[in-house]
Amino acid sequence: MRVLSADGTFAPTPAAERYLPLIEGLADAELEQFYRDMVTIRAFDREATNLQRQGQMALWPPSLGQEAAQVGSARAARTQDHLFPSYREHVVCTIRGVDPVDIIRLMRGNTHGGWNPFDPANGNTHLYTLVLGAQALHATGLAMGIAFDGRSGSGDPERDEAVIVYYGDGASSQGDVHEAMVFAASYNAPEVFFLQNNQWAISVPVATQAKVPLYRRADGYGIPGAQIDGNDVLVSFAATRAALDSARAGEGPQFIEAVTYRMGAHTTSDDPTKYRGSDEEQAWAQRDPIARMRAFLENRGAAASFFDGVETEAADAAEDLRARTLLLTPPSRESMFEHVYSDPHPLMDEQRAWLANYEASFEGDA
Repeated sequence: MRVLSADGTFAPTPAAERYLPLIEGLADAELEQFYRDMVTIRAFDREATNLQRQGQMALWPPSLGQEAAQVGSARAARTQDHLFPSYREHVVCTIRGVDPVDIIRLMRGNTHGGWNPFDPANGNTHLYTLVLGAQALHATGLAMGIAFDGRSGSGDPERDEAVIVYYGDGASSQGDVHEAMVFAASYNAPEVFFLQNNQWAISVPVATQAKVPLYRRADGYGIPGAQIDGNDVLVSFAATRAALDSARAGEGPQFIEAVTYRMGAHTTSDDPTKYRGSDEEQAWAQRDPIARMRAFLENRGAAASFFDGVETEAADAAEDLRARTLLLTPPSRESMFEHVYSDPHPLMDEQRAWLANYEASFEGDA
């Protein structure tokens, strides 16, 4: 399903027509915000990649090309919803309020988690999960708890909660994801499984992982599934808003496959030229989500000054990211004992004292 064609024309496919009321209700400012989000996070992503190449981080997972799937789905969530990213949902996090430098701190090794998921300022955004697919189990556990506590299905959309979990086509082959869908379906959990099919699980193509479209895997669990054009921010927003509304209303888990493309490397330690050709990359470049949305806004009459302003904002944000990254300092010794327990604990006191005595034993050594 798509709403915008590759050239930015508003041309909904028949299956996507059910989403039109959600899209037609969007104000110009909201449509422009989708574009601003995508441009800003691409600038952030490029700056972070440069920082890694310059030795500021050991690793960086680029999100280049997947902006529309992430922006649309994140903007579709309500304030009370919980979001579980994988490890390249940078714009999902920043839309919800996470400081982008906290993502850098995590990838740089300055912190074990990056941010406090229970701080309201972070918009119920849970931590990145580098253990492939494990976040699906975490999300399902929370969604089950929401259902058990009666915080969904009450009929009050301002109070009811839902969960959305992000993962890729590679993680969709992990047992954790399938176990999560079993439990979500069995307990009617208010959860949306948001699969970003970016065509490559590192160097393994989707054709090797599955003989059917990935959204059809949901059928085996009795979960309604939909396949959308992941480079169309409008259909991403509408499909996710509809799925979250259904989950929040007590209709059980939902499944979305957003078909997109990872334009960059899997991570900065990867060389995609070893396993895919330039013809494929060029074909997907013609479906660029930002160019598509820009053409749509231009057709609606958006002024050149708007686009120039967005570019300036994005450049300023990238410059700010670099400046603040260079000011980061190594974590203190004490930080390893923090947040292990929610309250002071004698075991932590004992270990802290042991480490202090151990380090003191080397004082005076040449």
